[in-house]
Amino acid sequence: MRIHELAKKLGIDSKELLVKLQSLNFPVKSHMSSVDDDTAEIIKNEIVDLKKKEIEENVIEVDFPISVKDLAVKLNKKPSELLSDLLKEGKFLNINQNLDDKMAAEIAYKYKINLKKKPTQEEAILIKTEAKDLKKRAPIVTLMGHIDHGKTSLLDYIRKSKIAEKESGGITQHTGAYQVNLPKGKITFLDTPGHETFTAMRSRGANITDAVILVVASDEGVKPQTEEALDHAKAANVPILVAITKMDKANANPDMVKQQLSKLDLTPEDWGGKTTTVGVSAKTGQGIDELLDLILLQAELLELKADYGRAAVGAVVEARLSKGKGPLVAVLVREGVLKVGDCCVCGHYWGKIKAMNDDRGNNVVTAEPSAPVEVLGLNGVPNPGDQLFVVPDEKSAKEIVERRREEDAKLKLKAPAHFKLEDLYKKVKEEHQKQLKVILKADVGGTLEAVDEALKKISHEEVELVLSHKGVGAINASDVLLAEVTDAIIVGFKVTIDNQARDLAKQKGIEIRVYQIVYELIDDIKAAFEGMLTPQVKKIFVGRARVKAVFKLSKSGIIAGSIIEKGKMQRNLTCQLMRGNKIIFEGKISSLKRFKDDVKEVAEGVECGIGIGYNEIEEGDYIDAYSEELITRRLK
Repeated sequence: MRIHELAKKLGIDSKELLVKLQSLNFPVKSHMSSVDDDTAEIIKNEIVDLKKKEIEENVIEVDFPISVKDLAVKLNKKPSELLSDLLKEGKFLNINQNLDDKMAAEIAYKYKINLKKKPTQEEAILIKTEAKDLKKRAPIVTLMGHIDHGKTSLLDYIRKSKIAEKESGGITQHTGAYQVNLPKGKITFLDTPGHETFTAMRSRGANITDAVILVVASDEGVKPQTEEALDHAKAANVPILVAITKMDKANANPDMVKQQLSKLDLTPEDWGGKTTTVGVSAKTGQGIDELLDLILLQAELLELKADYGRAAVGAVVEARLSKGKGPLVAVLVREGVLKVGDCCVCGHYWGKIKAMNDDRGNNVVTAEPSAPVEVLGLNGVPNPGDQLFVVPDEKSAKEIVERRREEDAKLKLKAPAHFKLEDLYKKVKEEHQKQLKVILKADVGGTLEAVDEALKKISHEEVELVLSHKGVGAINASDVLLAEVTDAIIVGFKVTIDNQARDLAKQKGIEIRVYQIVYELIDDIKAAFEGMLTPQVKKIFVGRARVKAVFKLSKSGIIAGSIIEKGKMQRNLTCQLMRGNKIIFEGKISSLKRFKDDVKEVAEGVECGIGIGYNEIEEGDYIDAYSEELITRRLK
């Protein structure tokens, strides 16, 4: 095949092809030179790759959506020429029609242009450029674990023993983080109240922890809350060290703890595993120095560095409103050096830094990466996890905050979209989904293990079923937050959903499914794999009533004298009678009475009589009412 024939096949000028081949060192002298079929195929692939590279490098940034007219200008084409080319492809567009990013990029690609979304002012500030001053930074460590296992005592011991008493200000700051200076380096400890706060911060994009120390008491061992904290730590995908606390106690049993850890895929190093464990005591100081040395060793392995030369970026650990000073924001600096006088944006607020205090209350004028500081100067109180970043001037700050508020207002009108079980088959076929992540809650431990074993037996050639967390008891807000950061669905078996979790799941678009029969749960998961999920009746929470007294009426039978604590009650709604966390009865609201009158609906805060056709109602029970909505199945 001659070069000019190959050029025609590739849709380029033969002279252009000749120049490209000579630049690629192909032994061809003119467009009349001949090549064999194998060489022609190699040339074809090389030219295709070269074209792609040229297009990738030929970048034009635009704002989306973009009109056909504006796109033509960007592509250096006449609008009539662009419309004519689109018409040949069967695209009937007019000159003022807006194009989304996908369609505009496809059109531009045909003209050898790589069209990209122009970064917002905020994105332009935050985009990582080549590091100006890359240096080592201190590791940031979070302690997590069961509430009574000595986390606070351990933190207090480290703080008091490693920070000199003579330092002014003492240890009185509410920064939510503090830094200790050791002979071998610094360590920053993040003191969050619990794993829910840790995950809530991550859900806002604040992945600020470099390592997690899981605290387990040597006398009590692993508790359900320990397992919950561990699953939240695993979701952060950071190294986990285990501190076995209360080693000074007579009944300390570290081997029991290590055995329990092994069952949680945290086999200790001295048992042949990879998990570092240290026995410590906040009373005697045993093991504390070893723990700190291991943290610094872990930091060396992670090679933690930050760019000291860029505009500062940090994350909010805590924020509060001070009566005398106004908003005080505890910030952990991540990149750059934060300075007094810097103009910052944080969440929906902005301001110039008037003053900064370190974690010991000392006034400072600068804060380097990994340093915790309390900042004064913002015009509002942001949320924990919000990002704080330095901007060039007040005008930029105001524009960014205004745009953020507008975008948030638009988002509130849209339903949030997280993974839904109905979408599994479709996403597998589109090769977007390789895992189905599930958070499993059950009423008792035996049932939990049985359902867990049943789920493990479900197999599919293209999808792996991953249990992000399992636990006993009602579905709570912590489960919803974990589902948000791991993009999991929540599956409950014979459990309730607490009110906070229900509201949070609705707000964040997290799917919760509760089952009473195990086969239905398993069948739904299997059906989702095959794209044949049966129609689901979705229960929509309407109201909750607390039973204050029980009456027997001759005509209506047993009536629950109740007060509506949330939402409202309506006649004929589906209902559940709850006692503690157990569902005692399911049925329909057969009657609603206000005094002696029958009514169709009763509002929140109002007392009424409720009949559900069940005789064993007790004072203190709750009646939850639901409306039902049929969700259409997704067909293949």
